[in-house]
Amino acid sequence: MSTSMFPTSSALDEETARAEVYGLLAQLYYAAPSPQVLGALRVAVTEAPAAGAFLEEPWRELVGVARAMSDEAVASEYNALFGGVGKPEVYLFGSHYISGFLNDKPLARLRTDLAELGLARDEAMSDSEDHIAYLCEVMRYLIAGDDVAVSNLTRQHDFFAKHLQTWTTGLCDALAAHPKAKFYAALAGFTRAFMNVEAQGFDMLDGAQ
Repeated sequence: MSTSMFPTSSALDEETARAEVYGLLAQLYYAAPSPQVLGALRVAVTEAPAAGAFLEEPWRELVGVARAMSDEAVASEYNALFGGVGKPEVYLFGSHYISGFLNDKPLARLRTDLAELGLARDEAMSDSEDHIAYLCEVMRYLIAGDDVAVSNLTRQHDFFAKHLQTWTTGLCDALAAHPKAKFYAALAGFTRAFMNVEAQGFDMLDGAQ
């Protein structure tokens, strides 16, 4: 990762940074991080170009925890929190936090919106579309995709408000409070900060219209 993880004066650079963050979150939440992903995280720049950037402190904490833990320890933590047979320690699915049930009405509404965007779950993906990794990957596409009819701020705002903003705080709270979470507690702190920045940015966009 580079300093593009933090807001810059260039709108183009900022959009690239947003897409990169969503892509990183998707990787870290979808599966135990690969040695390559953790290696890149450990050598990441931790100082923002401008002092006081909103994400600097939670990003520094995440990088610090990644540097302090082995690949095996991070993988073991992922499996302890999210894996295993039956009920996981922490759910990564939006429906659980919105309605209290998996595969519930929020997932049906999500699938309708995904269809309108021309998106569908890869058959190789075993998890439902309300998995946070899938939703982050959709946001990355809505930011960085080439089709301006789909990849635009209006679509981003709508999708974020409906399918991420409504429940990610609950996920971050669960991870922050879990006794087995160290790397993922730090990731939750960064996720919370990033989602807050996203929400504030969309609020400013609304105010400017």
